Amino acid sequence: MSANLQNPIFTDETAAREHLEAVRWPEGPICPHCGNSDPEKIAKIAGEKQSHRPGLHYCNECKGQFTVTVGTVFERSKIPLSKWWLAMHLMAASKKGMSAHQMHRMLGISYKSTWFLMHRIREAMRDGNPGPMGGSGSAVQADETYYGNTSKRSKSYRKGLKRKEVVLAVVDPDTGEARAHHMELGAGTDVVREYLVKNVSRKSILVSDESRLYTKLGKEFASHETLLHWGKEYVNKNGFTTNNVENFFGTFKRGMRGTYHFCGSQHLQRYLDEFSFRYTNRSGLGVGDVERAELIAKGAEGKRLTYRRPH
Repeated sequence: MSANLQNPIFTDETAAREHLEAVRWPEGPICPHCGNSDPEKIAKIAGEKQSHRPGLHYCNECKGQFTVTVGTVFERSKIPLSKWWLAMHLMAASKKGMSAHQMHRMLGISYKSTWFLMHRIREAMRDGNPGPMGGSGSAVQADETYYGNTSKRSKSYRKGLKRKEVVLAVVDPDTGEARAHHMELGAGTDVVREYLVKNVSRKSILVSDESRLYTKLGKEFASHETLLHWGKEYVNKNGFTTNNVENFFGTFKRGMRGTYHFCGSQHLQRYLDEFSFRYTNRSGLGVGDVERAELIAKGAEGKRLTYRRPH
């Protein structure tokens, strides 16, 4: 489903808060302090003077107060919740991302606030507790790529390659799920193995190119299928391919080159989380723009991203 930009959640604070409550609390309010969800022990504070902040609830279990934004990336934000919803919809609907300059012009807030807001949304896009993908009979594709330095002035290919950031991605074609990781220590065999055994079930069929990174590692999985890309082999004799993970890399690189233009290595993982989220929840798998934005709102729970570390 495509987003209707005339929806009141993009202009009215009450509608935006009530929609977030419906997304986060479909069965009623839950206290973020003690986890109480008993409707008889949670009261909504209301009064004629409205001296309290809107949407305030009181928990009789822990005697604490809370609103729907407590315990999320929206907590203590001075940016109106309606603008948060608009930003989430724009990022969810933009296949190759949206620059912070474009976003700040559309939201009408400062560039600095917009840049920080978008990183909080990327934090909400991150899967906080992923289990191993794949399983018995599933073929999981793995590949690595290099992002960053595009200078052609290097005297040798290897010299230029050392200044690039290494990205490892795995894709399950059966479920459509994609995960990508910034390999800060480089693409060493041990580093690649550590990531793959944590994120891919060993009952899966590992599909990769002919890189030596996977030669020994492939023996730890149910089987290992390889493709000789140097020989222009894109589907091997058993019918396996790495097209899905390469398609993910293609979308990622076009977005980084055409939309964001530059990304510091310290922020690369957040951008990878953004592209992984959209790929995993793409329209081809039946997830529309509205549903994708609501998944971001659900993913905001239990996460904080502050300028400074909280006490």
